[in-house]
Amino acid sequence: MAAKLVALVREAAAGARAIARAYPEGCSAAALPWAVVERFDADVRGHVERDPRIEDGRDQVLIAAVTLAEAGGEEEDVPERERLVKAINDLEWVTLSRGIANRAAAALGYGEAGVRLRDAG
Repeated sequence: MAAKLVALVREAAAGARAIARAYPEGCSAAALPWAVVERFDADVRGHVERDPRIEDGRDQVLIAAVTLAEAGGEEEDVPERERLVKAINDLEWVTLSRGIANRAAAALGYGEAGVRLRDAG
């Protein structure tokens, strides 16, 4: 059962959304893109089979984070912040709907390799 991995995906997304909503508090503009994907990369990315849709979703999060970091004042960045939160939501969705636990996940007790996350959550 990959329920633990599903929980990690949800926790990583929730953490990324919290960072996005709090920005510029908590991290610098240069650190923002990596801060929002840090938990995903550490807890999820190495535990699901590589899938171009998941990688594209992660890239979209990075692009949206850079755009927010480069935005001007507080009023200007509202649309960019919303785009970043949407990109995080999309990454969470694609990972949960398309992700497949890999051998590394199985070794950590996150479920059997080959189990689809959508079937576990």
